[in-house]
This record gives sequence, structure tokens and C-alpha cells, in this order.
Amino acid sequence: MNIEMAEEEEPQQHTEEADNNNNNSIKERKVSWAKLRRVDSLNLEAGRLDFSTKHTSLVNWKATMSLVFQSIGVIYGDLGTSPLYVYQGTFPDGISNTDDLLGVFSLILYTLLLIPLLKYVFIVLRANDNGDGGTFALYSLICRYAKVSLLPNHQPEDRQLSNYNLDLPSNQLKRAQKIKEKLENSKTAKLLLFLVTILGTSMVIGDGILTPCISVLSAVSGFKSLSKDAVVGISVAILIILFSVQRFGTDKVGYMFAPILLLWFLFISVIGLYNLFKYDASVLRAFNPKYIVDYFKRNGKKGWISLGGVVLCTTGTEAMFADLGHFNVRSVQISFSGIVFPAILAVYSGQTAYLVKFPDQVDNAFYACVPGPVYWPTFVVAVAASVIASQALISGSFAIISQSLSLGCFPRVKVVHTSAKYEGQVYIPEINYMLMIACVIVTLGFKTTVKIGNAYGIAVVAVMVITTYMVTLIMLLSWKTSIWWIALFFVVFSSIESLYLSAVLYKFIQGGYLPLAFSAVLMMIMGAWHYVYKQRYMFELKNKVSNDFIRDLSLNPDINRLPGIGLLYSELVQGIPPIFRHFIANIPSVHSVLVFVSIKSIPVSKVAMEERFLFRQVEPRDYRMFRCVVRYGYNDAIEEPKEFERQLVENLKEFIRHEHFICEGTALSSSTVYIEETLQQQQHNSPRVSSSGSIQPFNVVAAESANSSSRNISAPIQGAEEEMQFVQKAMDNGVVYLLGEAEVRAEQNSSIFKKIVVDYGYSFLRKNFRQGEKVLAIPQSRLLRVGMTYEI
Repeated sequence: MNIEMAEEEEPQQHTEEADNNNNNSIKERKVSWAKLRRVDSLNLEAGRLDFSTKHTSLVNWKATMSLVFQSIGVIYGDLGTSPLYVYQGTFPDGISNTDDLLGVFSLILYTLLLIPLLKYVFIVLRANDNGDGGTFALYSLICRYAKVSLLPNHQPEDRQLSNYNLDLPSNQLKRAQKIKEKLENSKTAKLLLFLVTILGTSMVIGDGILTPCISVLSAVSGFKSLSKDAVVGISVAILIILFSVQRFGTDKVGYMFAPILLLWFLFISVIGLYNLFKYDASVLRAFNPKYIVDYFKRNGKKGWISLGGVVLCTTGTEAMFADLGHFNVRSVQISFSGIVFPAILAVYSGQTAYLVKFPDQVDNAFYACVPGPVYWPTFVVAVAASVIASQALISGSFAIISQSLSLGCFPRVKVVHTSAKYEGQVYIPEINYMLMIACVIVTLGFKTTVKIGNAYGIAVVAVMVITTYMVTLIMLLSWKTSIWWIALFFVVFSSIESLYLSAVLYKFIQGGYLPLAFSAVLMMIMGAWHYVYKQRYMFELKNKVSNDFIRDLSLNPDINRLPGIGLLYSELVQGIPPIFRHFIANIPSVHSVLVFVSIKSIPVSKVAMEERFLFRQVEPRDYRMFRCVVRYGYNDAIEEPKEFERQLVENLKEFIRHEHFICEGTALSSSTVYIEETLQQQQHNSPRVSSSGSIQPFNVVAAESANSSSRNISAPIQGAEEEMQFVQKAMDNGVVYLLGEAEVRAEQNSSIFKKIVVDYGYSFLRKNFRQGEKVLAIPQSRLLRVGMTYEI
């Protein structure tokens, strides 16, 4: 069929048959279908897309303020409780010169202004992926603008998705194109980008382990009559309770925790202002950055080392971005700028003013400056707030692991979507209990906040540095921003964060090794899983079933046709997987309708339901085999089997309707061309002679031709209805799931390292994490496994 001709003739066909409403409703979709039929290969999918739908997140102010309230309880606990330990970590050996307090306060002030407020709230939050944040969200954005994903499953139709949002900068198109080409042509750049992504993810998870430990220990240590062992014991009990309530979901936890955090911010604001005006309001002169310069002149190397304590004032900043999918940009900006930031500045001002008068009490700076009458209420609220402080990074860990699952970078785990109202709020039971165990071990092992603080700083700053580099790359690829502004962003923030990183790395032996150890283990898990995942995909791609095999299969009388629909699952989106050949060899039967289903993750957060299914018919057509690629964003939940089956069959029937129309379109196009030629003859007054020799009026000729064209349309409609009824009848007979159980082994001539990774590492992860049918929620009563060994 000539696709271009079909598109040009569409308006005239619509005019000629305007009276036939049923036919017209089908014809209206012909143009978009014709566009997709240009890609006509078994190796590239074609299907139905809705080009007109544009999905935007329109959240009214009432919902936004509700999210502002929730975000207080989820995101800012860590950032809000940092005054419990910052001065203690900055001056572990005491204050020798009270002027140093002004220098440190000035450092804290400008660090908070530049990193949480300027960088994250006003810049990084803009680099979200359709409302989702975190390291993997940045990676998915880069993968959309450049083909840097290590998995070769790109399809041209993916770019037509509503949420793909490829908006290249017009004035900087050359710049973006050059960077894109360099990234796509460099295997080293692709691998480095992937490694940086999983390093950032690992650091955030490591942060999620250390945050509960340091926050809870800091708060409980305010109970001065308790021994160190008692403090540790109470902290462990609180941590276990905290992780036990995670199953209720971010929504409920946020509403439960938000009032306590609001009370905490009220307490620290009032206490801070009280101390500021009672002891020394002149500390506000630290707004002059001259005190920072003087501080480093006086202290030299000692001042540089103290930056490892100063940077703890930013702990929890990354949670604003990592937890963005639980809320929205506007709610985070309002909550931080209007509530959190002023309260934190007030408490640090008050602590500084108090320590100027009582520098010897720096080892317990926060509780020392609390007025006596409100000490115990403050202590109770502090313990509650420190518990809540852990929530931010725990929620962030759930979010980024959920994203990494969809990109094939983490073993299968159960992801529970805990809120029908707010998308992106998830809970992962396995990860929750792993984090709990790790937190208990760290708390029992370190016992003090000083050592945990040394470890904590590395995790915090490393994630900030990675975010700066990835956001800069996104700016270069997609933002309509001058190169000078991008350079300013990169130079300023990478310089500040690199300085802080060098200071925290100095304390590597004193506990700083811990997050790096966590990250190394997580990176090995994620790297090994993704490597085998990719190699397994490449194996299926190289050994996919040929067209000749399917053709011979349809002519083989020994193959039985079973009633019902068979759904054969595979991760391959560019052909029929080799597991099908193995299935036929062992069970020579095929369901009356067979669909090869590929669950594909798209580098977007969500895929609209009307754009989810891509279908393609496998030749020969009367054998009723179909290819189906089901596309999910990394924050989409896979539906329950009954709903999934309904959606798939409805979309399949719609595909059949349009496929029949397009296949029969050649005759329709010929009829339309003939009508046009006839009308042109009428304009030139050249009468037409019928086969009987009589002269016919031109309007009679046109009418007969139109009627013939109408009959040509009704034929494919009738055929489509029969096929759709056949599919519906097959569904009524039942749906059976065919799942390939591929055991992956390294080839005999592989290196020892590869054999260890594939035969032992990957096999261990696969056996000890969830299997495919559990993740896809396939009912066991309708599941048929097909085993096969892949040698990669």
C-alpha cells in the first residue's frame, strides 16, 4: 500500500462518503495508522498511538497545600534535626577562639543558602522527570535525549509518547547535537554514566541507613541520666518501630508525622530567637562572608578539616529531590522556603549566640541552650522529630529502587503502591527490612554520633556532587539556557561540593569507609544484575525465531490448536524469543490466539494507558499470532491479571479493526483515484460510454463509483468484526500465561571473573529475590513454565 498516497487522499474520501458515519469514524484514524505502518518489520513494533493527548500534572492549590503539609513530615525531618549534631561535629576538640563561631556560622549560613535553597529548590527540582526526582530520574532524562542506555531496546514509537517531552533547545541545537553524538558513540561514556548513576543510587541508600542511626542517637543522648548502652538500646528499639510503620505508606506516615515536625520547627524557631536576643544578637554580622575568610586564615588545615562537620547542616537535602515523586515541585518549594529554611536559620543563630557566651558546652550545644522550663517538652519533640528524620531517606530509598527495577538495574522485589491519590508513593518490604537490619548493626557497632557523622558526610556530599554533574549534562542537552549560565552553575557548585568532599574523605578511617562499603556492595549487586540482564537480552536478540519457522509452523498438521488465549512473556521487544521454539519442541500445541508479550520499561516516569500497548500481527495472518509490547514508565504499577487481560484484549480488538481496514485500503485508494479522474473528465465535458454502448451522465458514474467504494469499506469492517468476535470467544475460554524460565550460564570459554558473576552472583540473586510470576502477579493456576538454558 502506498502510504503517502493514502494520506493525501484522505480528505477526499471523507468528503465522498460523509453520509456513512460508521465508515468515517474508522477513516479518521487512518492517517495515524498509516504513519506507524511505515515501520513495517517484525523487528520493529507498530501500533496505535494517541498523538493528540498531552498529559500535564494540574494540581490545584488545595491539593498542593495538602502536599506541603505532608512533605513537612516526610522530607525535612533529617534537615530539621541537623542542629542536634552540627556544632558538635564541627568542634570535636572544643572551641579555642570564640571568633571561630562567627566563621563557622557564616559557613553554615552560606552553605544553606547556596546548596539547599539555590541549587536544589530553584534549579535541581526543575530537572525532574515528569514530576519524579532522584538519580535514576536524571539518568532516564539523559537516556531520552541520547541513546546511552546499555540495553538496545529503543523503538521509534517511544518518542511519540505524551510524557517523552523531548524539547531540544533551538538556539543551542548544535551544542546539544554534538554532545549527544559524543555520548552515543562512546562506550566508555555510556558505561561511566551508568556507573555514576548506580553509585549515586547506592549513596542515597547508604544515606538512608545512616540517617536513622545518627538522628535517633543524637536525640536520645539528651537524656543525660542514661548510660551509653541504654541510649543505644533505646535507639535500636525506636528504629525497629520506625521501620515497622513503613508498610502504612508515605501518605499515612506523612499525615501522622507532619504535626510533630511542625511543632519541632516551631520549638527550634522560638528557642533560637530567644537565645539570639538574650545572649548576643551581634552574631548576625556573620552574614558578612569576611568571617569565612578570617576563619580559614586563623585555622588553616584545621579549618578545612572542620568542613566535615559544617556540611552536616545540609543532611537530608537530597531527599527534597529523591522524594519529589511523592509530592510536587511547588509543594517542596513552598514548604522549604516558607517554613523549614527560616526555622533552621533561627536555631543556628541562637546556638551561635549561646556558644559565644558558653563555648565550653559545644559538646552538647543544642540541649545546653534550651531554656529549663521547656527542656523536657523539647526533648520529647526532639526524639519524635529524630525518628521522623529517618523517614525522608527511607522513602527516597524506596523510590529510587523502584525506578532502578524498571531499568533492569536491581533484582526483582515487591513494590507496593501505597496511595491511590498520589502516584509515586511506594513501599518495598524486602528493602525495608534490609535497611532496618543494617541500621541496627550500625547503631550497635558505632554507638556514638561522632563516628556515624564522619560516615554520614561522605554519603551526603557524594550524592550532591553526582547530582551536580548529571544536572549539568541535562542542561547542556535540553535546557534553553546560555552556556555561560550552565558554566556558572557547574563551576560554583562543583567547587563548593568538591571542597566539602575532600574534607569528609579525610575522615575515611574514622568511619568514613562505611558508606563507601555499602555503596560498593550495592554497586556490585546492581552492576552484576544489569550486566547479565543485558547479556541475556542480547542472547535472545541473536537467537530470535525466524519468519520461516513461524510459516512452517502454520503448515504443520501435527501442531494442535488449543482453545483460549496464550500469553507468552519475554523481555525481547525486537522479535520472537527463542524460548518459543523450545516450547513448541516440547509441547507441540498453540493456543487459538497467541500473543508474545514483552514488558518494556520506558525512560519516562509514567505511560498513559491509551499509549501503553503496541501490537503487530505475525504472518501468516490467519494463524492469529500477535506481538505485543506493553510499555510502562518506571513509576507505573503493573495491573492485576484480570484488569491486564481486559486491557490487552480490548486493545488487541482495536488493533484488529484498524489492521483490517489498512490491509484492504489498496482497493479503497484505487476507487478513490478513479472517482477523481472521472470528476476531472466531467469538468472537461467528456462523457463516458458504458460497456453497453450507452452514454451515462457523469453524476451517475460518480455515484456508482462511490457505492462501489462503500462496498469495499464494508468488507474489511465485516472481516474485522469476525476476528474480534473470535478473540473475545478465545478470551472467554480462558487466558493461560506461558513464562520462560531461562537458566543463564557463562560460556565454557569465559573468564573466571565472568563465570563467578554469572554462575554464582547472578544465580544467587535470582534465587533469593522474587521470581517473574510474583512480580507480574501471574495466577499460579494459569501459569505454564518453559525451561531453557542460555549460555552467554
